[in-house]
Amino acid sequence: MTTTARRLVRLHQRLPQAVAALGQRAAPFLLVALTWQVAATAAATPLLPTPEAVLAALVVESVHGPLVHHLAATLSRVALCFTLAMGLGTALGIAMGASVRLNHWVDPWLQLFLNIPAMVVAILAYVWLGLGETAAIIAVTVSKLPNVVVIMRQGARQRDRELAEMARVYRFPLQAWLFDLLFPELAPYFLAAMRSGLSLVWKIVLLVELLGRSSGIGFQLQMYFQVLDITHILAYAASFMLAIHFIEVFLLTWMDRRVARWQR
Repeated sequence: MTTTARRLVRLHQRLPQAVAALGQRAAPFLLVALTWQVAATAAATPLLPTPEAVLAALVVESVHGPLVHHLAATLSRVALCFTLAMGLGTALGIAMGASVRLNHWVDPWLQLFLNIPAMVVAILAYVWLGLGETAAIIAVTVSKLPNVVVIMRQGARQRDRELAEMARVYRFPLQAWLFDLLFPELAPYFLAAMRSGLSLVWKIVLLVELLGRSSGIGFQLQMYFQVLDITHILAYAASFMLAIHFIEVFLLTWMDRRVARWQR
């Protein structure tokens, strides 16, 4: 049997599993859509449009309107803030988990920022730095950073001290220490921080856009809220939630599988 034939056989064998998995993922969304349709039909009010009306608005705004432009602006802010928060938070969290003295001095500040509402951070950033892109990025990053620090600090505290001592005694090269020891131990905590971080960052990005930006999904939600256009509010919200769900399902799930393979 040729290589191509074997691949076709494997694909044919996996097809029912893939269809079943797709059905399991789609079932909750279909149930929500059905419930929404029934409720909208029963209410018969512009305050609760039907799924068809929202889908039509979504298509029109995507093809002829500014939805793609605003969606790209929001996603770029999410990507930048997420990267900054994960990078800085991971480094600080590992350092605090490894150093009792550093943790003693930084922990009170960490507790303070954990309990400051994101809206307060955003308002202060806009007041102090002006209604610019820099203030928006700083506000989102600062709001997300403490969450990453807490998770990664806990991961650093749970590291195997005997393995760390072995690496020190045998003088592991930096590359071996990072990729064979540190990263596999901290990978579950890093993925947990990524998942919680993504769900938090995009909400804060929408908030700062609503408060002080002239582009993005949050800005559009504010514009349509002023005229009480619920159909377009739901259309823009749905576009962004679908984009984030796509990232969650395909990117983070793929990374989860890769990390599990790496740890084995």
